[in-house]
Amino acid sequence: MDAQMEYFDLALAAEFTELQNLQANPHASVRLTSHERLRYLIENTPAIIYSSVPTGDFKMTFVSSNARRILGYDPDLMVSDPNFWFEHIHPDDKPNIFSSLSMLFVEGERTYEYRFRDIQGNYVWMRDMLRLIRDESGNPIEVIGSLTDVSERKAMEESLHRKGEEQKLLIQRLQEAQDQLLQSEKMASIGQLAAGIAHEINNPIGFVNSNLVSLHSYIEDMFDAIDQLQSVAHETNALKCKEIREKADLDFLETDIAELFNESLDGLKRVKDIVQSLKDFSHVGETEWQEADLIQGIESTLNIVYNEIKYKAKIQKKYQPLPPVRCVISQINQVVMNLLVNASHAIHDKGDISISTGHANDQVWISISDTGSGIPQDLINRIFEPFFTTKPIGTGTGLGLSLSYGIVKKHRGKIEVKSEIGKGSEFVIRLPLDPDRTQIN
Repeated sequence: MDAQMEYFDLALAAEFTELQNLQANPHASVRLTSHERLRYLIENTPAIIYSSVPTGDFKMTFVSSNARRILGYDPDLMVSDPNFWFEHIHPDDKPNIFSSLSMLFVEGERTYEYRFRDIQGNYVWMRDMLRLIRDESGNPIEVIGSLTDVSERKAMEESLHRKGEEQKLLIQRLQEAQDQLLQSEKMASIGQLAAGIAHEINNPIGFVNSNLVSLHSYIEDMFDAIDQLQSVAHETNALKCKEIREKADLDFLETDIAELFNESLDGLKRVKDIVQSLKDFSHVGETEWQEADLIQGIESTLNIVYNEIKYKAKIQKKYQPLPPVRCVISQINQVVMNLLVNASHAIHDKGDISISTGHANDQVWISISDTGSGIPQDLINRIFEPFFTTKPIGTGTGLGLSLSYGIVKKHRGKIEVKSEIGKGSEFVIRLPLDPDRTQIN
C-alpha cells in the first residue's frame, strides 16, 4: 500500500513538473494528456468558457476556472446559483439581451456586449459569444459560450466618441465664429459705406443749412425795408401802397416764408440726426471695449431701422437712465437692431413695440417686446441655434439671434425670452456694467 502511494505521489509530481515546464516554455516537448492540455489552455485563455442549459434562465452548467482570475468569482458558485448570470448583468443591458435571445434557436449563434458585475461590484464590459449545440435529431442539448473582457476596447471607443463629439462641437463653434466674422465684416463694410455717405451728405447739408439761415436773415431785412418804404410812401399815396401790398399778399408771404424756413431747418436737422445715427451705429474702427451710453445706441439704431418699423408698429419708450456700460457698442447696437427687426417681422398688420431700460446693482437690462404672433413653446429653445428660423424660406438666414446670443455671451451677459402665441414676445438683454468684474449667470 505504501509503495502504491509513493508511486502515485511520484507520478503526480512528474505531471506537475511537466505542467510547470509547459507554462514556462509552451514550445517545449512534453508529454501531457489531452485532458491536461485542455485544462491548461482553458485556464490561460483570455476568455471564460462556459456552458448552460438551452432552456429557461440559461443556468450555467460549467464555468472555466479562469473566471476567478478575470471576474474574481469561484466557478462552483457561478454554477450552483441558477440566477447567477441573469442577476449580474447590468439592468440597462438586460432588455436588449432577453428580447433577442430566442434568435439563438433560429440562427444557432448570437454575440452580445454587455456590462457584467465582478466580485468588487464594478461593471466590466464583456463580449459574450454563444453557440447552440444540437443532437443528431436537431434537438437543443446545450449552449456553450465564451466571455471576454473588452473593457479596454470599450474605454477606447468611448474616448474616441468623446473626441468625435468634441470635434463636432469645435467645428460648430468654428462655423459660428466664421459666421460672426462674416457678419462683422459685413457690418464693417456697411459702417464704412455709411460713414462715407454721411461725410458726403454732411457737406451739402452744412452749406444748405448755412444758406437758409443767411437767407432767412436777408428776407427779414427785406420785409423790414418794405415796411419802411411803405411808411414813407403811405404819406403820398396810401391807397396805391395798400393796393400793391394786397396784390403781392405781403402779409401772407411774411408769415408763410417764416414757417417754410422753420420747416426746412427742422428737416435739415432731422437729416443731420439720421446721418449722425449712421455714424453712431457703425462706429467704424471702434472694436475696442469702452464705456458707452446704451440709450444713445438704442436711439441711433431706432433711426436706422425706423423706416422698416414705422408702417407696422408704434414705438413705446420707457427708458430709465443707465450708467455707462463697458462694451463694444457697435456689437450691442447690432443686437438691438436684430431684435427690433424681428419684432417688426412678428407683427403681421399693426401693433406695438416697447423698449424699456433699467439697472440694478452691477447690471443693466434692455427689454424689447412686441404684440406679434409669438413663438411656439416647442421652438423657443431652438431660436438661438445657427441657421434656425421660423420665417418662410428665402426671407431669413437664421443667423440674427444666433449672432446676438454670441455677442451677449461675449459680454458675459445673457438673453432671456418669454413668448405666448397670439400675444407676442419679449426679449431681455442683461449686461454687466463691467464684464471684467462681473458675469451674469
